[in-house]
Parts: sequence; C-alpha cells; structure tokens
Amino acid sequence: MNIAYWILAGLLALFYLYAGAMKVSRTREQLRPMMAWVDRLAMPAVRSIGAVEFLGALGLVLPPLTGVAPALALAAALGLATLQIGAILVHLNTDRRIGINIPLLIGAAGTVWLATTWL
Repeated sequence: MNIAYWILAGLLALFYLYAGAMKVSRTREQLRPMMAWVDRLAMPAVRSIGAVEFLGALGLVLPPLTGVAPALALAAALGLATLQIGAILVHLNTDRRIGINIPLLIGAAGTVWLATTWL
C-alpha cells in the first residue's frame, strides 16, 4: 500500500504542481486556450485555485516524506478531491469538458483511501 500511495500521490503532485504554477503565473490570455473557464472567474479566484492546487500537491508529499504531521497528507488528498468536485461543476456549466477531472477525482479518492491505511 505504501508503494501504491507514493506512485499515485507522486503523479497527482506533479500534475497539481504544474497546473497550480500555471494558474498562479500566467495571464488570462495565456490560460484561455487551455482553460476556457477562466473568462467566467476573476483572476484573483483563478490564482487562488492555483495556489490551492500547488499547496495541495506539497501536502500530498511533504508530510509523509518528513514524518511531520503525516495526517496532513490525508487532508490534502481530501482537499484535492473536493477541488475536483468543484471543477466538475464549473466545467459542466461552461465547456462540458470533464475528461481530465474524473480521473483526477478518482486519483484523489484513491489517495485518500491509501493514506488512511498508514495513519
């Protein structure tokens, strides 16, 4: 289970580090081709979502890696699953493209389950 957690958490962390960094650092015009929904939200909200993704990715990896408050990994996985539920709702109201959100939700839910096995 430990190996499965690290594989799944590592893949999710890589995705969310990249996606979060993009949302935090790029302009609306640069994000628009990849994320049509950015026109419906204020840029501070988009940047906040990016920061949550970035911090969630760190939360999946750093607590169990350092051994300091490993329960935070469970909280991070729950937060990322919740984020994806919100993302699915936003996408259903805008562009109806939820093809990437479903696997991310399943991955985050799997990480929640795997994180509960070693707490």
